[in-house]
Amino acid sequence: MTNRFDKSTLPSRHVSVGPERAPHRSYYYAMGLSEEEIARPFVGLASAGNDSAPCNTRLDAQADAARAGVMQGGGMPRRFNTITVTDGIAMGHQGMKSSLVSREVIADPVELSVRGHCYDALVTFAGCDKSLPGMMMAMLRLNVPSIFVYGGSILPGRFNDKDVTVVDVFEIVGRYAAGNCPIEEVHALEKAACPGHGACGGQYTANTMACVAEAIGLSLPNSNMTPAPYSTREQIAVAAGAQVMELLARNIRPRDLCTREAFINAARVVAATGGSTNGALHLPAMAHEAGIDFDLFDVAEAFKSTPYIADLKPGGKYVAKDMYEAGGVYMLMKTMLANDLLDGNCLTVTGKTLGENIDQVTWNPDQKVIYDVKTPITPTGGVVGLRGTLAPDGAIVKVAGMHRLQFEGPARVFECEEDTFTAVENREIVEGQVIVIRYEGPKGGPGMREMLSTTAALYGLGLGEKVALITDGRFSGGTRGFCIGHVGPEAADGGPIALVEDGDIIRIDAEAGTIDLDVPEDVLAERRSKWQPRSNDYQSGALWRYSKTVGPAYKGAVTHPGAAAETHVYADI
Repeated sequence: MTNRFDKSTLPSRHVSVGPERAPHRSYYYAMGLSEEEIARPFVGLASAGNDSAPCNTRLDAQADAARAGVMQGGGMPRRFNTITVTDGIAMGHQGMKSSLVSREVIADPVELSVRGHCYDALVTFAGCDKSLPGMMMAMLRLNVPSIFVYGGSILPGRFNDKDVTVVDVFEIVGRYAAGNCPIEEVHALEKAACPGHGACGGQYTANTMACVAEAIGLSLPNSNMTPAPYSTREQIAVAAGAQVMELLARNIRPRDLCTREAFINAARVVAATGGSTNGALHLPAMAHEAGIDFDLFDVAEAFKSTPYIADLKPGGKYVAKDMYEAGGVYMLMKTMLANDLLDGNCLTVTGKTLGENIDQVTWNPDQKVIYDVKTPITPTGGVVGLRGTLAPDGAIVKVAGMHRLQFEGPARVFECEEDTFTAVENREIVEGQVIVIRYEGPKGGPGMREMLSTTAALYGLGLGEKVALITDGRFSGGTRGFCIGHVGPEAADGGPIALVEDGDIIRIDAEAGTIDLDVPEDVLAERRSKWQPRSNDYQSGALWRYSKTVGPAYKGAVTHPGAAAETHVYADI
């Protein structure tokens, strides 16, 4: 063993030390543990593995591989599982209401399992969108020494001699609806787009949050862009298990790493990669778990001065495998740190600073995926925060790959996504319109659905940047086009989006960061006086409970008071 530990100050003493814990130890003997093994620190290995989708199918094997590293480092591994809701399968129907809710449901059982069994450290494994922030939120909430391991990206599919991802399949639905391709092409593409294990391959939400995990210091350097099928993923898992024991020996905890400066670093990496707008939802939620006030406007402030430098899908050419081959997240951060866009003094799970880790990387001028900051793809970031009379509490848009940054047009209002998708399929949307989808926010949905089915169909019809789409819901990391999400206050709270009527002029300026409703205040006041809150169909169960506790999107759509209200931290019990 690398380390020997005194358990007298560790949480696991409550279930393994002293005569009064003999009944507890009897359970461990029943599972084949020796007296020496019970005397070791207990390390939770939390896996989001399941058979729901390819993003999750290799996670349990990776978590099991980490056992060897934990044992090597002097710990006793204890694996357990959480749920996931996989967005690609939940997309475009009522199932998507479960997606964001699952982030909280993933964090909660990790917390409860660690608390209930008194684990001393934690390694988490996740592959699909909400499971990444859910795991990291639990790590920050518990504040035991922890490392996050990403399951890895899927390899790109090949179709008609080009790389494709699942987003191409969503977009061909629109092409088919427009009569621009035969059904045989749809079937051929759907069979080729996803060739094996791993999360969606572009810079969508899963890969965005995987980049965040490295940038914020919670993952081993250059570990998360390694594709899921590669055998080196097992080596990464073993290394994470061993390293978490070093963190435990040195009492280095997640909140030591995830400072305000680290959150700014993470936000900059989201912008630099043209990442998912969901990053602006998950970073505030993670900060909330650490007691740091960091909302959408703080994220947007970091975006403003960050150039777009990673040429990744959906706005660019390449996928996660290409970024891995180009040098990974640390290659990206190499040029960012060299140009004063990152704080290199932030601590990481290596026990070294971000700057010290980056010093081990040599810039590769021959790769094509990551641009030097001095010669960016565009001088402003790939993601932009907006604010104005339509969104006093803010909104967000991904501009990576877009050619048009201003839009003005008449509103076409829908009360839910299904009605919008039907109108798109029936080709009832016309160029120049601003589509408004409301009552899809965290509370009103409930669950703040993503809209990839609708936005991809618009692209398939050739309307991608010829219309704008605004919602109090969310967009997938795979969304492209003039699509603005997280509009707040949401319609369910009587925000201005609830008062929009067909034909109202809406103005959007992604350069100036504004989004405005061109309706006189006296007219809005009259509409507001007639507005009534709406009920939804979810009046029991998890979605009802979520709707009663969830807060606004600009603060991360969180459901509890967070670390600011703590009277104790689990790690110190």
